[in-house]
Amino acid sequence: MSVTEPAKAIYESEFRESMEREDWGKFIAIEPDSRRYYVGDTFMDVALQAKNKIPNKMSFVIKIGSDAAVHIGGAQKKPGRKSFRLL
Repeated sequence: MSVTEPAKAIYESEFRESMEREDWGKFIAIEPDSRRYYVGDTFMDVALQAKNKIPNKMSFVIKIGSDAAVHIGGAQKKPGRKSFRLL
């Protein structure tokens, strides 16, 4: 079974509001069965934290404040800012 949908649902219901206020632009890895999560500055930080702490489970990584974990090109605007940040 995929971890994508359960992890996204957990993020939306439990983490989105506070994480986007406090940790916007960082990454979160969520292991949906245990609901354990790891926050860090890079995709690799959280992916490795999750893999090392829960090696027999899959986690899903989300970039806080974004619809995708990784962007290729483009720009991103933080809520409340007037300018965009180039990626």
